[in-house]
Amino acid sequence: MSLNIALVAGSSRSDSQTAKVAAYLAARLQQRDVQTQLIDLGHSTLPLWPADDGHDHWPAMAEQLKRADAVIVLSPEWNGMASPALKNFFLFAGRHELAHKPALLVGVSSGQGGAYPLSELRASSYKNCRICFIPEQLIVRQVEAVMNDAAAVDADDQRIRERADWALEVLLQYAEALRGLPQRIDWSEPQFGNGM
Repeated sequence: MSLNIALVAGSSRSDSQTAKVAAYLAARLQQRDVQTQLIDLGHSTLPLWPADDGHDHWPAMAEQLKRADAVIVLSPEWNGMASPALKNFFLFAGRHELAHKPALLVGVSSGQGGAYPLSELRASSYKNCRICFIPEQLIVRQVEAVMNDAAAVDADDQRIRERADWALEVLLQYAEALRGLPQRIDWSEPQFGNGM
């Protein structure tokens, strides 16, 4: 049975560069016979938590995440921070959707940045949902100039494409190794429902 990877494009902008990178990564995974599901927070907007989801976007997202063997979380860098839409997403997502699933963090920057949001997400998004961020990460810098066409346009574009393929392979190895782990963990004790 092939692996199933959910990609979360964390920009609240429609037609964002973050969504472009997510679509590129999804296409690369599909070439490896991996099933993909794209959650684009620029098209499926969640209300500011804890408000009710009047558009019912969250139930569909939750089902996609539950089916996933692993997750790719993509964040643009806005003023050195992770996007508000993505931080809000992690208030909705809990252990039922993400616990003990490997996840690759991907930073997206129009300049030379992109690292700070990944540090922020590693520090503050995993506690209750228990997502398992793998040690590898990917940062797509000068994003407007890369991953646009079928073929790389220059050495920088080729370099990030090769690094992306390598990072995806690492994620797939984690996904295979940890497949089924969430179902093997006993969640019956309510006092351990949240992280410490």
